[in-house]
Amino acid sequence: MQETQTTHHAIEKPHLTFWQIWNVSFGFLGVQFGFALQNANASRILSNLGADLHSLSLFWLVAPTMGLIVQPLVGAMSDKTWTRLGRRAPFILAGAVVSMLAMFFMPNAPYVIAAGSVGALIFGAIMLALMDASFNVTFQPFRALVADMTPEKQRNLGYSVQSLLINVGAVIGSALPFILTAMGVNNQAAEGEVPASVIWSFYIGGSLLLLSVLVTVFRTKEYPPKEFREYNNISEEDKTPHESFFALLIKMPPTMRQLAVVQLFSWFPLFLMWVYSTPAIAQHYWNTPIGDSSSEAYNEAGNWVGICFAAYSLYAAVFSALIPFLVKISSRKIVYALALICGGLGYLSTLFFHNQYMLLVSMLGVGFAWAAILSMPYAILSGSLPAKRMGIYMGLFNLTVVIPQIISGLFSGLMLKYFFHENAIYMLVIAGCTMLLGSFAVPFVKDVSVEGAGGHAAGGGGH
Repeated sequence: MQETQTTHHAIEKPHLTFWQIWNVSFGFLGVQFGFALQNANASRILSNLGADLHSLSLFWLVAPTMGLIVQPLVGAMSDKTWTRLGRRAPFILAGAVVSMLAMFFMPNAPYVIAAGSVGALIFGAIMLALMDASFNVTFQPFRALVADMTPEKQRNLGYSVQSLLINVGAVIGSALPFILTAMGVNNQAAEGEVPASVIWSFYIGGSLLLLSVLVTVFRTKEYPPKEFREYNNISEEDKTPHESFFALLIKMPPTMRQLAVVQLFSWFPLFLMWVYSTPAIAQHYWNTPIGDSSSEAYNEAGNWVGICFAAYSLYAAVFSALIPFLVKISSRKIVYALALICGGLGYLSTLFFHNQYMLLVSMLGVGFAWAAILSMPYAILSGSLPAKRMGIYMGLFNLTVVIPQIISGLFSGLMLKYFFHENAIYMLVIAGCTMLLGSFAVPFVKDVSVEGAGGHAAGGGGH
């Protein structure tokens, strides 16, 4: 059953000022601040709480599993919601509040449940699940909000600004434990406890997350239903038939299916990096023994992982600002593919370096890839999606983000134990090889709006 569309031409959405586009995405600054803290420190916290090395990926599985469940539901609900705050804003705000609370509790697990007990580890894992679920409640409507608010010609700019803010937040969030340690905050803790530098970082991150989201919620006025229908060529009588998620997946646009292959080879290596960077860098660069999770050297390595993550986020922020220009002189697919090649080479180089400062060179390629992964798939995808179902399809597209992470989580621990004898640096090598495969899949993606416009990649739309 096909959706009914009116035959008149849609009214073009108002051109937004730069600062209006900035406000639409500003909340992402805080959300990514929190997400960066989670990525850089969750393995460290879980290890402090007693998780062994090859089981880390299983604890991390709770994060993509939450995304698998939450994002399609939130996408479908936000498509059908209208309140005084708007369509997407209620979900963005609710997710931010819960994220903040989970960030406050996770590093304090040893103080809620007896330190060193299995209960503290389980409580920490539950807070990680809650944190990631609420991040997903916030993330998905933000993706749809940019598509809702920006006219076709400004969407490349909209997603690039979003990527810029994401990476600025990630730079600060990733580096925060290192900064606090340099300021004199204690970076070591007793066995089974979390260092104060990490705990205070999560306090600061949770607070800034909520504050930045409030800026977007109260500074962005979403289009009410009547205007939204006019801007998207939808008549008031149009009825969207109820269809199951499975039916929608079967009917997904070809572009979405093609992007799913690239996403598989992009997010599988990212998950490996987030889970194994701390033990990999501690073993390979600080020469810590396997199983060490509380020594001074291990915690120094943990802080340096934060600096590395801040570095790739900084590089990504700079590259995000260049993406609109690079797309104009080439195409989205060329920029996307080359960025993934840079990421793959960056991961591979970590094996050959032995000086911790050379990791900052490795992170250059990872940063380019990260910027492209955050913006290019959404820029390419949204031109092929029906406006009335932007939210639910963006939610379903998140399956291409979480399923590769779930696959990675299920099998990476076994690979580490039985193939690499818990030498974690080889997980970053696998990450590099996989991301290179992703770059080879990009040319097979059909960029609907660009190709429909005669191949002119500078048209600025395509969402």
